[in-house]
Amino acid sequence: MAGIRIHNGEPLVDGVRLAEVAEGFGTPTLVYSRAEIESRISAFQGAFAGLSHLLCYSVKANNILSILSLMANKGTGFDVVSGNELERVLRAGGEAAKVVFSGVGKLAEELDFALKCGVFSINVESVEEFELLEQRAALSGIKAPVSVRVNPDIRVSTHPFIATGEKSTKFGVSFDEAASLLGRAQRSAYLQPFGVACHLGSQIVETEPLEDACARLLTLVDDLLRRGIKLSMLDLGGGFGVRYRDESEFDLKAYAHMIGKQLKQRELTLVTEPGRYLVAGAGVLLTRVIRTKSSQGHHFAVIDAAMNDLIRPSLYQAYHEVGCVQAAPQGTHTGPWEIVGPICETADTLGVGREIPIVKGDLLYIESCGAYVSVLSSNYNARDRVAEVLVEPEGARLIRRRECLNDQLSLETPFLK
Repeated sequence: MAGIRIHNGEPLVDGVRLAEVAEGFGTPTLVYSRAEIESRISAFQGAFAGLSHLLCYSVKANNILSILSLMANKGTGFDVVSGNELERVLRAGGEAAKVVFSGVGKLAEELDFALKCGVFSINVESVEEFELLEQRAALSGIKAPVSVRVNPDIRVSTHPFIATGEKSTKFGVSFDEAASLLGRAQRSAYLQPFGVACHLGSQIVETEPLEDACARLLTLVDDLLRRGIKLSMLDLGGGFGVRYRDESEFDLKAYAHMIGKQLKQRELTLVTEPGRYLVAGAGVLLTRVIRTKSSQGHHFAVIDAAMNDLIRPSLYQAYHEVGCVQAAPQGTHTGPWEIVGPICETADTLGVGREIPIVKGDLLYIESCGAYVSVLSSNYNARDRVAEVLVEPEGARLIRRRECLNDQLSLETPFLK
């Protein structure tokens, strides 16, 4: 994992010992590498340096304010899918003028908020949403920049729960419908036809489907131009794959080169929406072994983290590497272990068949937890959500305190009878 370095047999995050993080902040705790995130941002921006390009970080991957602030300080824009995500971006210092507002279920009040803030683009995904946006723009007296998300019906090799570019999914509209909506926007007094968008899914490792999507969208752009409708933005979404185990990592340079050739001599701003690609490898979940047990030939390491903290293995059958923070005593049982949490669900299994030396009390770290971990966490079994720490040049800094039971009860006790 890119954020972890091993020194004298001990894992460090940007020079900080994970054992020290556990001593200072307890377990379970999410630990992020600022240097790793900044390095990924710089590499991404550099790959598209020759194009008119706006990197819009996908907030749904990790919406912690300090992470968003780090993004804003590096000059990124943001891809949001709710009014609350937009509010988080603004509170973290992000610019509304660099925000793309996506999502299939935008509410009237969310559209009002986006219009008032002056977002870069509102990406609509249905006829009803288009008509609602026109109504809200008329009421606000603001001409809304409208883009249409196209469903290109392109299949990618990924988990079905995170594939979004096929016609069987809820996302986007057909090419014909997109052309019709942008034509209506051209004739509207309250809408400005701004761009076209698509998003094929997540954990994409091949560039070919994205190349195909780009070509199809540019055909639509050219067709609209012949009708007198000139667009300014081409949003190709995100979904760039990262390595959790033995997957091929997405070839960003090849992708940027391919897009550059297709956009040559076109007056279009390219928008990309990386999320996981920027933050997944920057985070680890630090956890402690509560106890070990064996049953019917199975060896279980029960840890103080659980599926409410890291649901990806239960939800997507996702794989995360697990490592030991301290060197184990000689003769320690090496498994294979099932890494399980204390929740009353068999699904509360974070790793299977792990051959690592484990004893009660050990500190473990679970890799690649920077994306879709914090944001998918819950209070299942009335568990408190974990502390979150960002490692910076000055050391480890708390960026979200650990919840306590009073935090959970505060939403309910005023109404208790």
